Amino acid sequence: MKLACVVFGGASRVAVIEHSAPSRLLPPQAQDLADVLAYPQLLSGGREPFSGSAQMAAPIRRPRRNIFCVGKNYFDHAHEFAGSGFDSSAASGAVPKAPIIFSKVPECVIASGSDIVFDPAVSQAIDYEGELAVIIGKGGRAISHARALEHVWGYTIVNDVTARDVQGRLKQWHVGKSFDTFCPMGPWAVSADELDLSNTQLRTWVNGELRQNANTRDLIFDVPSIIAVLSAAITLYPGDIIATGTPAGVGIGFQPPRYLKDGDTVAIEIDGLGRLENRVVARRGEPIDPVAARLLAEG
Repeated sequence: MKLACVVFGGASRVAVIEHSAPSRLLPPQAQDLADVLAYPQLLSGGREPFSGSAQMAAPIRRPRRNIFCVGKNYFDHAHEFAGSGFDSSAASGAVPKAPIIFSKVPECVIASGSDIVFDPAVSQAIDYEGELAVIIGKGGRAISHARALEHVWGYTIVNDVTARDVQGRLKQWHVGKSFDTFCPMGPWAVSADELDLSNTQLRTWVNGELRQNANTRDLIFDVPSIIAVLSAAITLYPGDIIATGTPAGVGIGFQPPRYLKDGDTVAIEIDGLGRLENRVVARRGEPIDPVAARLLAEG
């Protein structure tokens, strides 16, 4: 099953996707996928035919808490990033021995078709990271590796957009990955039964040029391992999102780096999950406080 959040007439609804377009609407109480996960009975309610035009929103427009993310989780990207000069964990080896977990704030989520906006006064090193994202359907704590997939409702695509210069200067990943608009998600969510985690291809294009092309079989830590590690310490809830990492081919991996520029377009496809596409826009914001500017420059 493919479900999308669609916006029309000033309201948002969950729609069943057929042939890459909304075909039927779930009951009005389902305003995005989070409602469906909280109240599964909405899936068995009446479905209203839909044939009009609508704007696609992210499947979960505002997650209830931060998006969990996994760093350096493809073998080739782990080596690529370790040699970039931005990897604070490189001293312990290119390939991590345990999952590297960080997060992005919920407010950075945007839909396919929305603009990725950055302020050149804050960062001039904007990078893309195409990723498979897990959507938790059944919560739990201390979830076993053997039963972890029972807690997965489905999957979607995420672009873990990153300000590499800020990431490097602040010596951690949270701020550089949580700028407003830095988590494109969608175009829809697909139930777990429709995806083969052991053999699914991910591709990323920038302005039509193929940059990333990898398979989920190349993950260092598989989805059950990630869920088991996270839930050993943190209770997971329906609607939690886990971005599983990006493969090689990001901008920082080129010599010299190939960062995103104003007017660029990034498109990510994962087999069975559709196409997430966003334009990059450079836009000057409010003047930066001198103290913040100095700390960002000197970090």
